[in-house]
Amino acid sequence: MAKTNGKNWLRAKGSASGSKVTFLELFFDLVFVFSISQLSHALAAHYTPLGAAEAALMTFAVWWVWIFTAWVTNWLDPDKMPVRGMLVALMMLGLLLSASIPEAFGDKGLLFAGAYVAMQVGRSLFTTYAMTRVDRPNTLNFVRITAWLVVAGVFWIAGGLLEHEARLIAWVIALAIEYAGPAAGFAVPGLGRSTARDWDVSGAHMAERCALFVIICLGEAILVSGRTFSELPFSGLTSIVFVTGFVGTVAMWWLYFRFGHGRAAHRIEHEETPGSLARLAFTYGHIPILAGIIVHAVAVEFMFSHPHETGDLGIAAAVLGGSGLFLIGNLWFKGATSGQLPLSHLAGLVFLILLAFAAPFIEVYLMGILATLVLIIVAAWEYRSLTGTETAPTLH
Repeated sequence: MAKTNGKNWLRAKGSASGSKVTFLELFFDLVFVFSISQLSHALAAHYTPLGAAEAALMTFAVWWVWIFTAWVTNWLDPDKMPVRGMLVALMMLGLLLSASIPEAFGDKGLLFAGAYVAMQVGRSLFTTYAMTRVDRPNTLNFVRITAWLVVAGVFWIAGGLLEHEARLIAWVIALAIEYAGPAAGFAVPGLGRSTARDWDVSGAHMAERCALFVIICLGEAILVSGRTFSELPFSGLTSIVFVTGFVGTVAMWWLYFRFGHGRAAHRIEHEETPGSLARLAFTYGHIPILAGIIVHAVAVEFMFSHPHETGDLGIAAAVLGGSGLFLIGNLWFKGATSGQLPLSHLAGLVFLILLAFAAPFIEVYLMGILATLVLIIVAAWEYRSLTGTETAPTLH
C-alpha cells in the first residue's frame, strides 16, 4: 500500500476517477494519429522486404513508447500539474518521432532515435521520482525499467549514428532488449526482478486506453480509403474498392469491440494478478492487432492503385495479411482474457490461408473483397455463438 503525502501524484485507486481516461490522455493520443499515418505511408511507399522490415521495426517502436506511457498513466494522475507537464513534453517528442518516420532509415535516423530514447528514459526517470515519494516497491520497479531502457538506448543512439543495414541491426538489438524486459521482470543484478503482483493496475483504465488506440488505427484506415477515393476519378470500380475498404474496417471494429474489449475489461478487473494479464493481453497481444490495421490500410491503397493486378505475391500478402494479422491479434487477445481460443477466428485464418493459394490467379480488388468477406463471416459466426453471453467470463 502506498503511503501518501502532500506531493502525491498518483491516481486514487479504487475510486471512479482512479480508472478514468482523462482528456489529456486523449490529447496525447493525437500525436499517434500522425504516427500511424506516417507508418502506413512509409510501408506503402517502400513496399519491399527491406521496407517492410523497417516499417515493422518502427511500428514496434511506436507501440512500445505508447503502451509504456499507458502503463505509467495507469498509476500517475494526469490531472496533477507535474504529470501534465511530463505528458506535454512527451507529446512534443512524439511529434518529432512521428515526423522523422519517413526518413528514419535515412537522414533523420538520429532524430528518430534521440526522440525515442528521450521519451522512454525521460518518462521512466520522472515516474521513478514520482514513485519515490509514495510507493517504495514501484520505485524499485521503475529503477529496473530505467536501467533496461538506458541499455537499449545505447543501441538506439548508436544505430542513429550508423547507416543502412548496420542501423537496422542496432535498432533490432535495441528493440529486442526492450521487448524482453517485461517478460524477464526487468531483472537487474542487485535489485532482483519484478513480479506480477507488483503491477497493481486498473484493468478498466488499461482496457479503455488500448481500445482508444485501436480506434485511432481504425480511423487511419478510414482516412486512407476516403482520401484516396476523393483523389481518383469516380467509377464503378473505385466505388467497389471504397466500399470494400470501409466494410473491412467496420468488420475489424466489430470483431474487437463487440465482445473482445468488454470481456477483457471485466476479466482484468477481477483478476488476482491483473499486471500479468495486462502484460500478456495488452502489452504484447495488441501488437498484431495494430500491425493488421496498418497493413489493411496499405492494402486498400494497393486495391485502388492496382485493382486488376494478378500474380504479385507482395500485394497479395498485404491484402490477405492485414486481415490475417488482425485475426491473430484478436485470437491472442481474446484467448488470454477468456481462457479459450475463439473457433470463429481460427476458421477465419484457415480461410485466408486457402485464399493465399488462389491469390496468384485472383485480381487484387477481388482478393480484397474475399478477405473482407472472411472478416464478415468471422464476425457473424462469433456474434451468433456468443449472443446472450456477453457478460460470461469465457468464450464458448
